[in-house]
Amino acid sequence: MSSISNSPAAAGRRGNGIPRVIVATTALLTFISFWRAAAIVLNDLASSAYYAGGEAEGYIGKTAPWFILAIMLFSYAVRAVYVESCSMFVRGGVYRAVKMSLGGTLAKFSVSALMFDYILTGPISGVAAGQYLAGLINDLLQYFHVSGPLSFGTISFIAASFAIAVTLYFWWENTKGVAESSEKALHIMKLVTVMVVMLIVWCVYTATVRHSALPPWPHPRNLRLSASALGWLAHSSLPHTFGILAILIALGHSVLAMSGEESLAQVYREIESPKLPNLKKAGAVIFVYSLLFTSLVSFFAVMIIPDDARQHYLENLIGGLAMNLEGPFIVRLIFHGFVVVVGTLILAGAVNTAIVGSNGVLNRVSEDGVLSAWFRQPHKRFGTSYRIINIVVALQIITIIISRGNVTFLANLYAFGVIWSFAMNSLAVLVLRYTSPGQREFQVPLNFTFRGVQIPVGLGLITLMLFLIAVVNLFTKPVATMAGGAFSVLLYMVFTISEQRGRRGGAAHVEMDQFNLELESELTPEAVGARPGNIIVPISNHYALYHLGNVLDRVKPGRRDVVVLHVRLLGRSASGENELDADQLFGSIEQQLFSKALSMAEKRGKSIRLAVVAASDLWDGILRAATSLQSSTIVAGRSTKESNEEQARQIGEAWEKLGDQKRQFNLEIHLPNGDKLYKVLGPHAPNLTANEVNLLHRLWLRFSDAVAPQEIHHHDVVHFALEEVQKEMDEGQEDTVVNRLRAHLEANQKKKAPKS
Repeated sequence: MSSISNSPAAAGRRGNGIPRVIVATTALLTFISFWRAAAIVLNDLASSAYYAGGEAEGYIGKTAPWFILAIMLFSYAVRAVYVESCSMFVRGGVYRAVKMSLGGTLAKFSVSALMFDYILTGPISGVAAGQYLAGLINDLLQYFHVSGPLSFGTISFIAASFAIAVTLYFWWENTKGVAESSEKALHIMKLVTVMVVMLIVWCVYTATVRHSALPPWPHPRNLRLSASALGWLAHSSLPHTFGILAILIALGHSVLAMSGEESLAQVYREIESPKLPNLKKAGAVIFVYSLLFTSLVSFFAVMIIPDDARQHYLENLIGGLAMNLEGPFIVRLIFHGFVVVVGTLILAGAVNTAIVGSNGVLNRVSEDGVLSAWFRQPHKRFGTSYRIINIVVALQIITIIISRGNVTFLANLYAFGVIWSFAMNSLAVLVLRYTSPGQREFQVPLNFTFRGVQIPVGLGLITLMLFLIAVVNLFTKPVATMAGGAFSVLLYMVFTISEQRGRRGGAAHVEMDQFNLELESELTPEAVGARPGNIIVPISNHYALYHLGNVLDRVKPGRRDVVVLHVRLLGRSASGENELDADQLFGSIEQQLFSKALSMAEKRGKSIRLAVVAASDLWDGILRAATSLQSSTIVAGRSTKESNEEQARQIGEAWEKLGDQKRQFNLEIHLPNGDKLYKVLGPHAPNLTANEVNLLHRLWLRFSDAVAPQEIHHHDVVHFALEEVQKEMDEGQEDTVVNRLRAHLEANQKKKAPKS
């Protein structure tokens, strides 16, 4: 997972000249485009094309492609549920939605099942990639007569070793940050796209030349359910008596094709502005891509590869397709190599997605107080939650070792977490329609209103279908049921014990981000990570951050940096001559303020920088920080103590005291009702009203006639009038001038006063 280093430095000086400088950094995610977000999810979702079709056919027979197609179409509906969930919770996903609707107990169970999914996603993808690579090596060794066929144990060893190596590689990439990881995912998907287009075109040509027939229709009588496919129902007549049950069993064995949806909810936190529209775009890209790739591979495999040969390619379906296309053998062999290389990359990319998703889920659980803040402590260099990443990767490597490189074993377990996480999230969103009604940015379609009560038909049908498949899978996948149930119960116990210890330790739960604190010597744009010309936004009350929201709404990503500033007044934080420690300058107030600011930035998909300034005077600290950071604009909220004009006057006086080398700043004072007051700090041309401009023009006309033929301009009139006032004051008539000015101001106020 990626983070942006919010490296704020805080500097202020008291009368004794002792500097107060602090740096606070947190694990805030870098915002990425919808293309990158789609690439991260597709590395998981599209990778299932390499094994989902073969695994499904091994259980249900040649009708498998139709069920894969049905699952891919159904995935669009499931994705709509996640979009609605994300529109309510930025840091969302299964855990957040379930907790808000069904309570903490079910939330911990649901996230335990989800983590079972993620812990297996990496190993199954890594091992599958290793199997493809080992298979190609095996074919090449035989083709060039280097050696005989590799043994099953050797191939499995190569697959497991490769999976471990890939997992360690992406462990380091995610430790560095998501910007690195999403870049790799995007490059992988570009290469996969080339391969997919070539494969589809070649398969269409081959099927046309051979007049290949479609797979048998998905009718219960065409299903070939093996004993392993029925599990605990193997000796029951129910699947043969009730056709709908047989259909649900077939869908349950095809659900692997829909993995990766939860990653969309985790990546949503990182999608750039405009957030929800970009999420929808990413969802559309994911749907079209996975529909064409995953379902067509399954169809073409049944249509092109002979039945007897296809049984040897069930774990290497695309490789089998490559070797059975129309064309010269050497060309097919080269394309087979290309398919394996691309498959290895995308399956390896799914390992990355599993780490990204696991990190997001456990971060959310930790933020909620279920896991201690220790887990989210940012990496000192990269700012990422490296401890969570380390734990996830360690569990994945242990899983790879236990599997001994067996893809089928992992795939059988994998479906447990996939379907139950989908079902729990859908149920949670359905319950929230009634417990938290109101307008949403997005809703799953097919909603009706009866006597003022909304009836979410679409969402209800999706939830029902997910739970039917999940319950059927409990009986048809006994190993997955026992392993997944045991893992979920164990992780639930870990969550519960950790949460109880936190409560016994007296730690009241408040959802706040964690920050690293370091003392620094100087406040510079480089230290904060902001470019000159940035906007500085002082904050002091986490209930009144409307001015920050206004700035985030209007600023364009990448155009201008936003620095969120908090002033820690030294008068209430310390006394004496000694420098303060970081934790004395950065306490719960600062942590709560910055957590709220980060949440607002994430909601809008905008990046911010954070700074803490220690100072003896509020506006002196703000202006000195703005000067050091080379800011161009200061945006403040309305003061609760003074009027707007008095607040502006105090700011102007603080600016005058800065010294000779003063920067000019644009000052904006935002009001809660949306109004704004604009000022300029520093010498600037006054804003003249129409009356003042007309008066100046009339005087210019009179003076033009009087001094002709000499040339006179409007600014000459202004300059002359100001010098005459200055001359009167220098000659001892200042009281007279001030009295005339006071009378002028009173007259203007009477003109502006409303008539009774």
